[in-house]
Amino acid sequence: MQTDSTAIQTEKYSVPFVERTGMRPLEKRTGYVNMLMPLAGNENHVGVMYMGAFTVLAEATAATPAIDFLDKKRFFPIIKDLFVDFQRPAGSDVTAEYSLSDADIAALEADLERKGSAGYLAEIAIKDTDCVTVAAAKVTVKLLSHGFKK
Repeated sequence: MQTDSTAIQTEKYSVPFVERTGMRPLEKRTGYVNMLMPLAGNENHVGVMYMGAFTVLAEATAATPAIDFLDKKRFFPIIKDLFVDFQRPAGSDVTAEYSLSDADIAALEADLERKGSAGYLAEIAIKDTDCVTVAAAKVTVKLLSHGFKK
């Protein structure tokens, strides 16, 4: 579990595609992340944020709070499903934040110990630089033990 509440993770993502987007955490502490997806490099053919960038942002924002508290030698997160409702084009960088409470984390850890799996639904607002919601995401995050069997 991360103990420094002001530390921002700077390790690289394990998926090179994600690294190439330039996405990064603006703020990060145990159970919480505020992620930024830059417009530069992620524009589509008409100069607004590419749809896939919203998806990557939603996935990372939903999973990062769990990644930070998981014992990665024993457990890993995976995205079970993801839905993004695009509400308006984004002609700027976008941000998304998500948090798990201490009680949420404790319940997830208890399920992992007892069953070898746990999960949660993250509902995330993706906002442009004017704080206007440009998309809403629902992401189901599944946490599994490395030895989990269905």
